[in-house]
Amino acid sequence: MKEIHIMKLGKVDYSSVFDLMKELQSKRIAGEINDTLIFVEHEEVVTLGPKARREDIVVEDYPTFETDRGGGVTWHGPGQLVIYPIFKWEGEMQNVRAVIGALENWGIAALEECGIESYKDDSMQGVWVDGHKVCSIGLSFLKWVSRHGMSVNVNTPGNRVEELSGCGLEEGIHTCLHKLGYETDIIGDTIDIPRVERAFVSTCERILNRVPILINQEVNE
Repeated sequence: MKEIHIMKLGKVDYSSVFDLMKELQSKRIAGEINDTLIFVEHEEVVTLGPKARREDIVVEDYPTFETDRGGGVTWHGPGQLVIYPIFKWEGEMQNVRAVIGALENWGIAALEECGIESYKDDSMQGVWVDGHKVCSIGLSFLKWVSRHGMSVNVNTPGNRVEELSGCGLEEGIHTCLHKLGYETDIIGDTIDIPRVERAFVSTCERILNRVPILINQEVNE
């Protein structure tokens, strides 16, 4: 079973991690590093994918960043765990739908470990809870090494997520776990960024067939 190196970056601005992902993707393609998984919480920003730019979508009252992952408009900020798999996908996993499905399954398994029942919805890729989308997925590939990844809304502030029409869905469809009433896990521990992060790490081997290894990393902002 493959090892993956896990980077826990804490709270870092999006542009710094965007550059880091490109660097790691190049190194993974060249075989210089193992599969690498980044956990991070971003400063507030709305990223605009190719779909948003094609449709000339304008987002007011937020800092924005034009990105190259799939999809349209995505909010990042406090209370949201972002997970970036810089993975080399092989064999039958060299299929975009298969990769997205694997990440959806991983999200469902991680939330289940916290005592939250979640599911897929045909209307839009990602992970859903009680009729709301709590996890978004957007990827970019080069030589079947992925960049970008998934975001999980845990305890986002105010109505920042709810008021933004992201990924082609109406306002109010996106939300966070706390606003749906999921504030503690099955043993009573608070559901926060570290708790959800631990759930993804503990389910990684079972769902993605990769053994997680923690490494230290700092990002120069």
